[in-house]
Amino acid sequence: MNNNTNKTVFPHKPSFIEGVYDKILKVFRLTNDPVVKVYHGYGSATSIIVFGHVFSLSPLPRKRYRKNFWTNTFALLRSFMIKRIPNAKVRFRFNSIVLESTTADDGFFRFEWKCVTVVPPGLYTVEVDYLSSKIEDLVLSTGQGTIIIAHPNQYAYISDIDDTFLISHSSNLRKRLYVLFTKNAHSRKPFEGVVNHYQLLAKAYTENNNQNPFFYVSSSEWNLYDFIKEFCRKNAMPEGVFLLSQIKRLSEVWKTGATKHSTKFMRIARILEGFPKQKFILLGDDSQQDPVIYARIVEHFPGRIVCVYLRHVYEKNLHNVNEEIKKIEVAGVQWCHFTSSKEAIEHSYKIGLIPKDSEMVQATAPAAKTL
Repeated sequence: MNNNTNKTVFPHKPSFIEGVYDKILKVFRLTNDPVVKVYHGYGSATSIIVFGHVFSLSPLPRKRYRKNFWTNTFALLRSFMIKRIPNAKVRFRFNSIVLESTTADDGFFRFEWKCVTVVPPGLYTVEVDYLSSKIEDLVLSTGQGTIIIAHPNQYAYISDIDDTFLISHSSNLRKRLYVLFTKNAHSRKPFEGVVNHYQLLAKAYTENNNQNPFFYVSSSEWNLYDFIKEFCRKNAMPEGVFLLSQIKRLSEVWKTGATKHSTKFMRIARILEGFPKQKFILLGDDSQQDPVIYARIVEHFPGRIVCVYLRHVYEKNLHNVNEEIKKIEVAGVQWCHFTSSKEAIEHSYKIGLIPKDSEMVQATAPAAKTL
């Protein structure tokens, strides 16, 4: 007699708590699937750097942008609703290159290596896998990113973000938080004329659309990566690499942008060390520590910095800024402390950063008022 019987397998029925949790995730547009976030990497013909995070909880990508207070506040808070996976096993793949590493305590990973063969300039797609620690070669999640291999052009540019090209009111906590919580990547505004200035710099003395490399280095956290990237895309800022600060938890959202500025110096220094033959231009503002950091960069890398641009947005800091500018001037480096982008553009023409036959579009527009 055959005792085998067909057994019906019922799908797992979520418990009440699991059901509530799933509804919370849906309402907040979060996912608890593992996610590998790969940020824009960069490199030269012989070396490449790629970095990112691995999350067990993270926000889903934003699809729509509305001029609504609560929608924008909610979207900002979601970017801090994250759980990072420490000591996660990650594998980098690019062409025939395969590298493995583990994430840090904050879920951050970084791959850096010297290339055996020369990689031609351009944009390349890379992949990073999050691997199971229990089952060999089991891929739990894969993230895609882009690396920018810079063209060996005459100049490269390192720019701050907040109050350098993005109006942020960094020196005023109340205004800064109001703009951050109530605006989005489409409703936030750049300073008048700044996009034109950056585009002229990016295209200066280049051929075949091989623009000068741009690095955007900020004290803003990695939580705001998608926001900043979308803002730059929306406003036609030059394609570039973003180097932001350590990611924060939801309980730390009110501290956004308050990261120690010493790490910013180190991030800029690594860029200069990665491109030893390139001349650099630094762009920032005088609301926080850019003048001090840039003066230190000029001192530590003699002969590497061509010019320092500082947007004037904070009157109370003027005396200290002038002291730092004196250090830059003594080192033989050009500088421009400007209020409007029109002044900065005229200065770039004057010292030859922009060729005289380049078209000055919208250069005479008035500066945005921020004081």
